[in-house]
Amino acid sequence: MHGSDYGGRIQEKYEAILHAIRARARILVAYSGGIDSSLVLKLAHDAVGDDCLAVIADSPSLPRRELEEAKRAAAQIGAALEVVSLHELDIDEYRENSGLRCYYCRSELGQVLREIAFTRDFPSIADGANLSDVGDYRPGMKAMDENGVWHPLLEFGVDKQTVREMSRWLGLPWHDKPSSPCLSSRIMVGQPITVENLAMIEAGEDYLHELGFRQVRVRCLGTVAKIEVAREDVQRLDTEPLSSSINRRLTEIGFSSVTVDPRGYRTGSMNRRD
Repeated sequence: MHGSDYGGRIQEKYEAILHAIRARARILVAYSGGIDSSLVLKLAHDAVGDDCLAVIADSPSLPRRELEEAKRAAAQIGAALEVVSLHELDIDEYRENSGLRCYYCRSELGQVLREIAFTRDFPSIADGANLSDVGDYRPGMKAMDENGVWHPLLEFGVDKQTVREMSRWLGLPWHDKPSSPCLSSRIMVGQPITVENLAMIEAGEDYLHELGFRQVRVRCLGTVAKIEVAREDVQRLDTEPLSSSINRRLTEIGFSSVTVDPRGYRTGSMNRRD
């Protein structure tokens, strides 16, 4: 694979990004455990070794399973990881869940990262934003820009598909991991975010993962749970006794009723009007 045109193209981007990271000497990585920031962490560690530090923000909107997976991935890469607490639910504008929710969260995160970078002498902060994020509704990127965060994948024209290809080329076992933004993204805009509804969403998604569904969203529409799974798995949700078990479990968790989106999982569906 490394000798093919495919491998050559990936290797060229890999080496170019490593060169850019080395030029910054020491780098702090805004890490989430997703494949984008995990790739940036791998690149940073390959480039500068112990002169990189991963920082992950822990809060009620981060599923426990994602935090544990992030810790394992950082350990596999060999990079130092620091977990910091983020208190986005203390921000009124965040709890109100306007269309700018991500902006307020990322503004706080950016300030936390800047403080760590300053006190630990990391001149650069990098995140996993990539070319596929451009054009989508990403107020969080604006907040990170305002805090001086560098987007190496974006700078070198790496899109989501290339993130997966490069991760596979580097032998990272999570190269095909489904995306999983924060739990607050499951709550419809305008509905207040609470610790309780975040916990309900996390419990519902954990249950569906336990049943073998890999791509999962439990959208919170008032008190109604709308389930999205991969399109090829939608029909399975309608089979008995599974359907009744899911309905029973999610109402036990606290939802008043459960619906299934027949169109399956769609990224950013909470921002759509269709």
